[in-house]
Amino acid sequence: MAVPKGRSSKSRVRKRRSQNITLKAPQLNNCPQCDYLGYQPHRACPECGHYNGRQVVSVEVGA
Repeated sequence: MAVPKGRSSKSRVRKRRSQNITLKAPQLNNCPQCDYLGYQPHRACPECGHYNGRQVVSVEVGA
């Protein structure tokens, strides 16, 4: 098992962790069929089930 030879300094640890800032939330668009705001590109819409202008998933209405 690998064990660090010495303690990592604060600056070294913070330099490594600074890359985590670039992580972003997934991009959300409006669905072209039902105008649902939580639509993600290249995926079927969870509200209406449409993708690329056609119905690909059947969606239960009212749960």
